Amino acid sequence: MARINSPAELEEFRKGILSKRDQNKPCITLCSGSACHATGSEKVAAAVLQELENHGLKAEVDFRRTGCHGFCEQGPIVVIYPEGICYLKVKPEDICEIISHTFKEKKVVDRLLYVDPTTGEKSTLEHDIPFYKNQERLVLGLNRKIDPKSLEDYLAVGGYQALAKALFEMTPEQVIGEVKGAHLRGRGGAGFPSGTKWEFARNAPGDQKYVIVNCDEGDPGAYMDRSLMEGNPFTVLEGLLIGAYAIGATEGYVYVRQEYPLAVANLGVAIREAEKHGLLGKNILGSGFDFSVKVHRGAGAFICGEETSLLMSLEGKPGEPKPRPPFPASKGLWGKPTNINNVETWANIPLIINKGAAFFSAIGTEGSKGTKIFSLVGKVNNTGLVEVPMGISLRDIVYKIGGGVPNGKKFKAVQTGGPSGGCIPEANLDIRVDFDELMKIGAMMGSGGMIVMDEDTCLVDIARYFLEFLSDESCGKCVPCREGIRQMLKVMTNITNGKGKEGDIELLQDMAMATQGAALCALGKTAPNPVLSTLKYFREEYEAHIRDKKCPALSCKELIAFHIVPEKCRGCGSCFRKCPAEAIEGGKKRIHIIDQEKCTKCGTCIDACPTAFNAVRKISGEPVPAPIPEEARAIA
Repeated sequence: MARINSPAELEEFRKGILSKRDQNKPCITLCSGSACHATGSEKVAAAVLQELENHGLKAEVDFRRTGCHGFCEQGPIVVIYPEGICYLKVKPEDICEIISHTFKEKKVVDRLLYVDPTTGEKSTLEHDIPFYKNQERLVLGLNRKIDPKSLEDYLAVGGYQALAKALFEMTPEQVIGEVKGAHLRGRGGAGFPSGTKWEFARNAPGDQKYVIVNCDEGDPGAYMDRSLMEGNPFTVLEGLLIGAYAIGATEGYVYVRQEYPLAVANLGVAIREAEKHGLLGKNILGSGFDFSVKVHRGAGAFICGEETSLLMSLEGKPGEPKPRPPFPASKGLWGKPTNINNVETWANIPLIINKGAAFFSAIGTEGSKGTKIFSLVGKVNNTGLVEVPMGISLRDIVYKIGGGVPNGKKFKAVQTGGPSGGCIPEANLDIRVDFDELMKIGAMMGSGGMIVMDEDTCLVDIARYFLEFLSDESCGKCVPCREGIRQMLKVMTNITNGKGKEGDIELLQDMAMATQGAALCALGKTAPNPVLSTLKYFREEYEAHIRDKKCPALSCKELIAFHIVPEKCRGCGSCFRKCPAEAIEGGKKRIHIIDQEKCTKCGTCIDACPTAFNAVRKISGEPVPAPIPEEARAIA
C-alpha cells in the first residue's frame, strides 16, 4: 500500500482491499487484548496456525488476532465467522478439536459454548449470548472484527472516511457544529459538552494549539480506554485528527499510563502505518492539513488523569493540578490553547461524522446522548466491558447483561464512578444510567467503572478502601484534599477495627463536606463520595460497627472470629491440616478447636471444612464460645 493522496485514492484502496476479501470465507478470530493475553491467547494463536497447516486449511481459512471482545472473564475467546460461532475459555489443546469439528465435520464443540448460569441454556452464536445481545456496541464493536495492527482491516470497515469527509466536505466550524449537535459529553468523567470545549479552543487566540488523548485511566477495575486503544487505535487517531482539524491544532499527544504496554505497542504500529500512507503527518490526504502526534508514557499517578496535572506531567513537571481559570482551552500545554479528551470521547468522533449528529443524538436520554462503555466487575456472573445506550437501568446492566450475582448471594450495592463514585443500593437499581440521574442520588458516572457488591461486602470497609486509595494518590498540593482524606481515613480505619466511637459519623460528614467544598481539583472534591453515599444508604452498618462492635457482613477482620461448632465437628482433620497459622488443635475423632490468639482470620478453615459437616462458623458482635474441655472432645 502506497501513500494515499486524496479521498478518491482512499476509496480506491478500500475497494481494492474488499475485492481481495471473500466475505463468506471462513475466518477464525481470536481475542488478543490484555485479559486474553493473561489467560494464554499467545499459545492459542500458535496452536491455531499449526492446526490450520496440519489440516491443509491455511488457504481456505483466514485467521485474525483482534482486540478485546469485552467478555474478559471467559477468555481466551474464539469467534468463527461468518456464522458467529463463539467458543469460550479456549486452550491450545482445544484447537485441534475446533478445527476438525467446525471446519471438517460442520459441528460445534459443545463444551466450549456459553452456558447460562441460571437456566443452563447454551448459546452457539455470539449474538445470542445474553452478555452481548443486550448491548449496543457502536464504539467497541469493531474490536472483535479487526486486527488492531492492520490499517487494511480498518480501511475495510470504513476507516478514515470520516476524516476525508471532514477535511473535504466540512469547514472546521461545521465539524464543531456537528459534534455540538450530537450533544456528545466527555466520557472521562466530568461530562462536559465536547463540542463546546472544542469551540473554546478554536476561538482562543494563539499561533500554536494542541490536542491530547487522555489514556491515563486509573480507577480500580476500569479498563475501557485501555481496551479501545489496544483493540482499535486507528479510530482514536482518526477522531484526534478530526478534532485537530476543527480546533486548528497541528500537534497532538497521546498520554498513556505506563501500565498499558500492549496499548502503547498497538498505538505505535497504528501511528507508523498512518504516517507511512499519508494519513498522518504532512498534507494529509492531499488536503494541505498537517498534523503529527507523539506518545507520552505517564508514570502511573492517578492524579495525572486530571487535565491540568496531565499537562504539568507532559511539560516534565510534577503532576499537580493548577487552579482554574485559566482553562486548558485558553492556556494549556506550554501556555498554548489545548483540548483534552479521553480515549472513548475521541473514538466517538468518526461515528458522529459518518452517521451524523441526528443519528447519535437519537440514542440516550435528553441530557446524555449516545452509548457509554462500562467496566462491569465484582460480584457479578458476567464480568467484562459492556457498551450500552445512555438511559439503560442499572438493573438491566447487572442482571440482563451481567447475569446477576453468583452463588445465590443477595445483591447489596453497585459502585459507579471509580474510587470517587458513590455506592448505590438495591432500592435505586431502576435508576437510569446517565450523567445527571446518577448525580441526583450521590453517585457519578465517572469514566465508567462499575463494581457490583453482594451481601458479603462490608460497605464501611469499601468506603475505607477507596479513601486509602485516594489518600495514596493525592498529590498533596492542597491541604483540604491531603489532610481531609487522611483524617477521614483515620476515622474509618478506627471504625472498621472496632475502635469507633459515638460522634464519628457526624465528624465524618463534617470532614467530607469540608473536603468537598475546599479541595483544588476533582480528586479532592469527589473523594468524599464513597463515604457520603454509604452513610446515606447504609448508615445502619456504621452504627453496628461503632455501637455493637459488629460487622454485619462478617468482613472486617478485627470484628470477626472463627469458631468450630462442637456438635458439627466430626474430627476429620481437614481444617487442622490446611490452617496456615497452625491455629487449630485436634486429632482423629476429636473435636477441633481454634486458638483465637494464633488465628489470622484468613478463612481457610471454612473453605477446608467439608460441606456435609459445615462445622466452622464466622461470628461478629458476640463472644466466642469457650472451648470445651479436653476430656469432653472425644467423638463417639
